[in-house]
Amino acid sequence: MSDRERPRLLFLVRHGEADQASDDMRTTPRGLQWDPPLSARGREQAELLARRLLLMEPRPAAVYCSPFRRARETVAPFAEAAGVEVALDEDLGEAYVGEWENRSFEEILATDEDLLRRFRDQEPMWSLAPGAEPTDALRERVVRAVERILARHPEGNVLVVAHGGVINAYVGHVLGLEQEMFFLPDHASLSSLFVEGERRRVRFLNDVRHLTDPHLFHVGASAAEAPAAGGPGRGPAG
Repeated sequence: MSDRERPRLLFLVRHGEADQASDDMRTTPRGLQWDPPLSARGREQAELLARRLLLMEPRPAAVYCSPFRRARETVAPFAEAAGVEVALDEDLGEAYVGEWENRSFEEILATDEDLLRRFRDQEPMWSLAPGAEPTDALRERVVRAVERILARHPEGNVLVVAHGGVINAYVGHVLGLEQEMFFLPDHASLSSLFVEGERRRVRFLNDVRHLTDPHLFHVGASAAEAPAAGGPGRGPAG
């Protein structure tokens, strides 16, 4: 198959683990949203992710990121090592959860116990939060952003670093699912889709081998030892 016939790849990365003790906030078009840095573990995850991304052949032709700090810090080790520019897109920002922003589960339990139990046990939908961004609005802006990015870069693979809600919104759109959250991507996980003209197909979801088996993704790994840097993993689709 020639390069012209081969499908392009879209890679979706969830940010690394965030510092749960942070109270940092940022103003977005949707409202005031929690904006913590990565935790120590999150920074380690970002470094391990960078090792894997650096082994990709070919490397992504374009790299886009949510402007939230935890996402920017996740892509930074790869971007610095690869010498690539990272474009920020506000439409890749995490779902706005209204009155639940920057509140612990314990704090939410004190005021919205029924909604929280429904969220945790029946319907994992951030839009259940009072004043939250509606599911349709989240999906519309995320799909708009990703499709705009793909149209802007008609050749080569594309890497997007964002959030669990964002990844669910786009993959749910591709699969024709109505659920807001149909799976929870692990921190610093890698998901991938085929891009063939107007068609999008899930390649794999939630691959974390770079975190669980980091020895597979180091410079100098033998061909027999190292899997394809963007290959399928252990997620629901692969």
